[in-house]
Amino acid sequence: MKQSIFEIESNILLAPDVYKMKLIGNTSHITSPGQFINIQLDGFYLRRPISVYDCDSQSVTIIYKVVGGGTEKMSCMNKGEKLDILTGLGNGFDIDKCGERVLLIGGGVGVPPMYYLAKKLLENGRQVTMIMGFNKESEIFCKDEFEALGVKTLVTTVDGSVGIKGFVTNAMSQLEYDHICTCGPEPMLKAVYNECKTSGQFSFEERMGCGFGACMGCSCKTKYGNKRICKDGPVLVKEEIIW
Repeated sequence: MKQSIFEIESNILLAPDVYKMKLIGNTSHITSPGQFINIQLDGFYLRRPISVYDCDSQSVTIIYKVVGGGTEKMSCMNKGEKLDILTGLGNGFDIDKCGERVLLIGGGVGVPPMYYLAKKLLENGRQVTMIMGFNKESEIFCKDEFEALGVKTLVTTVDGSVGIKGFVTNAMSQLEYDHICTCGPEPMLKAVYNECKTSGQFSFEERMGCGFGACMGCSCKTKYGNKRICKDGPVLVKEEIIW
């Protein structure tokens, strides 16, 4: 974990209440896809944990949804403003555990961490397919970005306005894969778990206090004892999950 000051390079609207922010700073402690950063905002006691969408040696990009006062304040920030950020938080996805054909599944703001993971999997010679789930057409973001990587990308919408009508699980039966990596709301993760016929890695969204394992506020039960989503996760393997 490292505390650093980052400067905002850009902060743009992608979809209703969904923003993409690029930050310039020290990213050396971001070592695996699926990790998150924790952002300090003036006037708010707790930092805001946001998953990493993309990362290079000089910048990190996040995609976040406005769901409260903290993220609303972030949405109003401009280029040149600075943020105090903790980086290198959490255990991310383990590429070595993935097979040759990897199915990525993201629901809503669970889509962003799949992008950085897809890049790393492709660099390692894996075959990658992406399912992204949204409620309706106006909520869709990042489809073009995944396709630009060369990833086969399927979109599901609950109302059927684009792609496959229904949930991400409606698209899973059409595909062959050796391993699943997924991130999204817990009901989606549980549905994917029940549908999945292989091993997999599940990234959980959880309210956090400290974000680095000290407060125990995000503990959950697993088959191997209690684990902290912020430090032992957010990625858990399928075989240890208790619903």
